[in-house]
Amino acid sequence: MKTHNQKIESPFLDEKEVTLHIKREDTIHPLISGNKYRKLKYNLLEAQNQDQDTLLTFGGAFSNHIASVACAGHEQGFKTIGVIRGEELEGNWEDNPTLKLANDHGMQFHFVSRSAYRNKTESNFIQQVEDTFGEFYLLPEGGTNELAVKGCAEILTEDDSTFDYICCSVGTGGTVAGLINSSQPHQTVLGFPALKGDFLKADIRTFAQNDRWQLLTDYHFGGYAKVTLELVQFINDFKKGTGIPLDPIYTGKLVFGIFELIKQDFFPKGTQILAIHTGGIQGIKGMNQVLEQKKLPLLDV
Repeated sequence: MKTHNQKIESPFLDEKEVTLHIKREDTIHPLISGNKYRKLKYNLLEAQNQDQDTLLTFGGAFSNHIASVACAGHEQGFKTIGVIRGEELEGNWEDNPTLKLANDHGMQFHFVSRSAYRNKTESNFIQQVEDTFGEFYLLPEGGTNELAVKGCAEILTEDDSTFDYICCSVGTGGTVAGLINSSQPHQTVLGFPALKGDFLKADIRTFAQNDRWQLLTDYHFGGYAKVTLELVQFINDFKKGTGIPLDPIYTGKLVFGIFELIKQDFFPKGTQILAIHTGGIQGIKGMNQVLEQKKLPLLDV
């Protein structure tokens, strides 16, 4: 497992006298990349400690978490079960690149309606699933729990202590909480939520051990899984200029937001920024299906 910090070369950054590096967590593993690898690390060890042979988790049709659990379970010898939001998917899931990848790695699916899915954390729902499938080690949707935060705290190393700002996309809040906990006293952690609303603050505070962080909520592009022509063009241009692929749900919005903040002189001259690439590249194929239907340009794969 080896990651590295890649410096982004840009006349715009030179003009603003700001440096930007991308921590290439997407290179950890070909299938279990970025924060998903980190979140699963200690959870899989705990499942083994409990002598569990089955992992069960939740997610939507294009969930990076679902794909990563399936691949990690396959690699580590666990059976995997995915409770998938949207019973309409049951008849045509093979057309979905994420679910196809998960099934190819042994995941069994349990499709439920959106209304039933909302009850996924209720004890009655969990009991019904256990009655159907038997005992399992439960991983929450998105993978965030105390062990996941512990794993994500390992993203930052001593070599990263030179940076002033640590920037990260935010889904369920576990990754950014881990970064907050391992950041240095002189560093500020900026979270860029992929979802609308400010509700994530309370979730992050559950795990965060200091107050040196801030959420920037203007770069969600309409909400989770929403993209625009401007974002697609930005992601494609960024890949062309740097060789770094960004996913449209998380890291694309993160890097777009960072560049917008630099334009607005949010960062003082001389600032050193580290952006965390949390992986999720497998989601590009699914998003391209959506973009094709909307007759929009496709993301470079």
